[in-house]
Amino acid sequence: MSRGLGRLLAVLAAVVAILALAGPASAHVGGEAAGSDFDARVLQVTPQLPGVSVRSLQFGDELELVNTTDVEVLVPGYSDEPYLRIGPDGVWRNANSPATWINLDRYGRTALPASADAGAVPDWEQVSTQPSYVWHDHRTHWMSEGVLPPQVAADPGREHVVSEWVVPLRHGSTEVEVAGVLTWSPPPPPWVVWLPVAALVLAAAAAGLLARTPLPLGALLGVGALAAVWHAVATPEPPVTVGSHAGAVVSALLPAGATLLCAVLGLRAAWLGRGAMTGLLAVVTGWLLLVQGLPDVDVLWSANVLSAGPQPLARVAVTVLASLGVGLLVGGIAAVRRFRETPAAPAGTAAGRAMPAA
Repeated sequence: MSRGLGRLLAVLAAVVAILALAGPASAHVGGEAAGSDFDARVLQVTPQLPGVSVRSLQFGDELELVNTTDVEVLVPGYSDEPYLRIGPDGVWRNANSPATWINLDRYGRTALPASADAGAVPDWEQVSTQPSYVWHDHRTHWMSEGVLPPQVAADPGREHVVSEWVVPLRHGSTEVEVAGVLTWSPPPPPWVVWLPVAALVLAAAAAGLLARTPLPLGALLGVGALAAVWHAVATPEPPVTVGSHAGAVVSALLPAGATLLCAVLGLRAAWLGRGAMTGLLAVVTGWLLLVQGLPDVDVLWSANVLSAGPQPLARVAVTVLASLGVGLLVGGIAAVRRFRETPAAPAGTAAGRAMPAA
């Protein structure tokens, strides 16, 4: 086995180990979708409750409530029946509340059992030992799957306020209101998405198919690595029931670190004229970029993006990950086939430089 091939196999083994450690968290932490044309925001909590936080998740698909006080927060159901109790001893959910069953599905399509009755005596079941809970609250999001709100359908070219919503709470004996807004924004036009995608795919493919040296391919490895690192650093804060923000970023940095390692080795190989090795590392890097970019590819055609950083940069990063991922796979395979390593030669000659195959 050649020394170069041995090094590549070691890199591949490290990449597989890193991805195994990262697990599912190496993908986007935002949940089911990284982009949406809808967005829901909590505007204010009245009165303000120190130690109690409420935020909207997944563009309004879910609400998260964290209560670090010594007093329980009661969340009523849709008929003002007791639904949730969130406090220092954990979370209790009323099995007789219709909201318990309605909220199991994003669109409220769960069949209600006979015991679900807003007027029934509560049947409290503990569902968590932590003072926090995430649930679908159908007051905060649009409920008609595949159907636009009427005002949006009538004028899809501009932003609309779909609804202004209120979720009532009770903190001990204090009545509380969580007020928010649900908006819809038009997605970016197709040319804004597909022109950069096509340009990056073609650039990476051409670097392997047409370039006289492996340097252009190596440079694109560096671009992909920078996008992967930014994408990881901008990982959005997950629900507290899933984990910490720091843990999510560290997990996302594992595949980004593997990408950076492959890019550095690829750049070095390209600088030394090792075209075939550069191509092999481009294939590995392209696969890593796709692993990180494809889970979030819906941000390319969505108005809103889940990211801890600026939304335009998040969209650019995913564009680079997905597009260069495809292009580097094609260009890398082409480079492996086109370039050959010349035999060893006396010092001072051009030995070892990549040469296009005849």
